[in-house]
Amino acid sequence: MSLLRTPGVARIITAQLMARFPSGMLSLGFLLHMQHIFGSYGTAGLVLAATSIGQAVSGPLTSRWMGQWGMRPVLVLTTSICAVSLIAVALVPLPLIGYMIAGLVSGLSYPPVQPAVRTIYPKMVNSRQLTPLFSLDASAQEIIWIAGPVVVTFVAIQIDTVAGILISVVFLIGGGLWFLLSPEVGRVRIPRSTRKLGAVLKRPQVLLATIVGFLLVGACAATEAGVVATFGRGNSASGVVLAIWAVASLLGGLLLGHIPVGPWSLARRMVVVLAGSALAAAALMAWTGTPAEFWTLSGALLVAGLCIAPALAVMFAVVSSSVRFSDTAEAYGWVGTGQLIGAAAGSAVAGFLIDYVAGTHGGGAGLGGFLVAVAFAAAGTLVPALFHRRLPDLRGRDASPLPDTEPVPVQPS
Repeated sequence: MSLLRTPGVARIITAQLMARFPSGMLSLGFLLHMQHIFGSYGTAGLVLAATSIGQAVSGPLTSRWMGQWGMRPVLVLTTSICAVSLIAVALVPLPLIGYMIAGLVSGLSYPPVQPAVRTIYPKMVNSRQLTPLFSLDASAQEIIWIAGPVVVTFVAIQIDTVAGILISVVFLIGGGLWFLLSPEVGRVRIPRSTRKLGAVLKRPQVLLATIVGFLLVGACAATEAGVVATFGRGNSASGVVLAIWAVASLLGGLLLGHIPVGPWSLARRMVVVLAGSALAAAALMAWTGTPAEFWTLSGALLVAGLCIAPALAVMFAVVSSSVRFSDTAEAYGWVGTGQLIGAAAGSAVAGFLIDYVAGTHGGGAGLGGFLVAVAFAAAGTLVPALFHRRLPDLRGRDASPLPDTEPVPVQPS
């Protein structure tokens, strides 16, 4: 691909992918670890809820700090605090309230790598390459949200749940250092925004991308919890099903991500996610655990995965084309916060419903997770359909940010 031959593109995509990989691991890792300790998915949901509160507060704020203090100082500070809090969750015996506090701190300090790299992209490629770059990034993000749970599930099953969280810390620190040392991080300085914190949400495109991102990733997280609950924590079949989902998502991003973006693009992609989620829930209705049902569930998730990456690509392009460059970091901070909260909320709500269904549905206990996924995906389809007039028509246009009124300085690395 010619895009990957552009200087620095392959390196920065890979580095940020490794740095952000824990985003797709921690919700399920916390769920498995807390369930192992307390014996309840509902209790695990309380820790995830505390984590999501921290993420809700920190995302836009730390993103905005990068315009004041620079990317590297903010990323070093947040990565260090987040790593310590995650190690405490994994290794320190605590009461439930202690785990909730540690989860809150990890959410508050989660590094703002996503808004940083999305702000760098427009300075690395020309306007013609920007939308394809967002599509490629969306495919890479699917590795985070889909393959991340596969990794943490296999590690938690084959070793233990402590190792599942610690492997997330390895990615957080190792990937974070790689990203920090990338020359592109030193070349681009985010200009200080002159607007109040949160003002960027007055842009309906940013608000819609934040809401739909929350709902889409929430559906993914609920699906992950449903798969694990269906097969049981000690059954590697859950990893196989999630791997099939991951392959479908990656293929969808690569094959469909370059389709021109119009006002209905987001709703159309979400319809496919909803259809696959509904098929999966239907497969669990009469679940008895036969091989045929295993493949039926896998096929349903293959359908659901096809349009996840293309939907994310639409959100990135919509945000980029709708805000000034000085506001892009905060805008992506809100979008990233929506996705992180969605991951935690989807897992948390699914955890409670899984516990409820388990007593009445036997081997199909994971049905509770899939029902939550259907609800999230349905809302994620309805919102962009109702407000499609607010979404831009980028067919024949580039997705570059709106220009600022003053020059944007580019520093030597």
